[in-house]
Amino acid sequence: MKHWLKRGLTSLAVVAGVVLGLMVVGSEPAHAEKTYTIGTVDTFEPFEIQDKNGTYNGKNPGIEIEMLREIAKHEGFKYNLKIMSFNATLTALEAGQIDASMGGMSVTDERKAKIDFSKSYYTDGVVMAVPENSKITKLSQLKGKTVDVKSGTSSAIYANSVKDKYGFKVMYFNTSNTMWNDVMNGNAAATFDDGPVLQYGIRNGIKLKIVTKEINSTPVAMGVKKGQNQELLNKLNDGITWLKETGRMQKIIDKYTKGDAAKTETDSDRSVWGLIKSNKDALLSGLGETLLLTVVGAALAILFGVILGVMGISDGKIFSSISSVIIYIFRGMPMIVLAFFIYIGMPSVIGHKIPLFTAGILTLMLDEGAYVGAIVKGGFQAVDRGQWEAARSLGLPYYKALVKVIMPQGIKIMVPSLVNQLIITLKDTSILSAIGVMELTQTGTVIIARNMEGFKMWLIIGVIYIIIITLLTWLSNYVQRKMA
Repeated sequence: MKHWLKRGLTSLAVVAGVVLGLMVVGSEPAHAEKTYTIGTVDTFEPFEIQDKNGTYNGKNPGIEIEMLREIAKHEGFKYNLKIMSFNATLTALEAGQIDASMGGMSVTDERKAKIDFSKSYYTDGVVMAVPENSKITKLSQLKGKTVDVKSGTSSAIYANSVKDKYGFKVMYFNTSNTMWNDVMNGNAAATFDDGPVLQYGIRNGIKLKIVTKEINSTPVAMGVKKGQNQELLNKLNDGITWLKETGRMQKIIDKYTKGDAAKTETDSDRSVWGLIKSNKDALLSGLGETLLLTVVGAALAILFGVILGVMGISDGKIFSSISSVIIYIFRGMPMIVLAFFIYIGMPSVIGHKIPLFTAGILTLMLDEGAYVGAIVKGGFQAVDRGQWEAARSLGLPYYKALVKVIMPQGIKIMVPSLVNQLIITLKDTSILSAIGVMELTQTGTVIIARNMEGFKMWLIIGVIYIIIITLLTWLSNYVQRKMA
């Protein structure tokens, strides 16, 4: 028992070491030049406009990104952008994962309780838009209908404040593009969104029309966590003041609302093959990230799962119970909840930022590892009990009986399930797009936000997933034939 206790503790220490090592990967050394982490949204034109590669390095990155570039240059600081949903930026700000947040963020009394806002640089209002052929022209016509809004935005706040008065239901989305398409497809009667955002979308081909004047106008600003990062807040305020005094701020705004940047550069060839050719770099980058997440996540999940599985069949009740509890917890927790818990929740507890890729890997390791643990445990238990008894009667200790007799037979039983779990891991990487990981699904979202070709792009991405999964299935069949 002492022998197994030592081995079990050593195995758990290995996993703990891997986890701690992953947490510090990508962290800055103490002596490095200060670089701020700014959270922003992935699709919020004209405030944020991504290029074909899903970055903000293009010539026309949007009002706020261009403004931030100017401020950083003038105030002498560097920054890294973290791209995620709007709700996630607010949660990440509160958790300390990012130093500041932006994304057409309206200044509200509720947000002021947790956020210190910079000086305002834009005034924004909510408008209602409907399909081009709709006869709806006012809010009173929405009774019994569905209205789409983007989670966490001023539009969502406004919709909730009047939904009972006008008798409509509210449906929530994470991106404007998905929300607009839902309305155009007839699933909702209308959408509430920021005026400049909808105007930009309509100029770029969205088949909607605005039917109300701007309602509930509020100032737009960047924000830092309440009582923290005051140095950055001062730099942002000084930079905004400088931009306004020099006229640069108005030039930037006019560029995206009236000038050449008021329309997004779109793909000239809108066929499926044309979209593949024009977006091949972004698609390959997203695919590479997906495969890297799958390989690294699956490898660590197998390591974690084997340890859990072996603990689950050990003679010691302590290890067996620990294994069962861990498997129960991580199999029972939705993966998206686990991802948010690791990336946004844990930093506030451990006092250390967790890099985005690391958070994704840890999520896959814990979630998929729990399933692998159950597979390994079940595979070993499926071996006839007489094999155990025969091995022990020959004088083999527990460990050697497991490795020499039980494991070779158990692995044959496990292989189909393990390969199936690998396929599930590949598909589960798409869930990590919720926290901003730029894998294949998130890449598709970014491309669609630019070219509005939702059907064709999701078809392309779906086919890519099917091709990879087909290859993995062939590999599974080949391995099973070899082991038969």
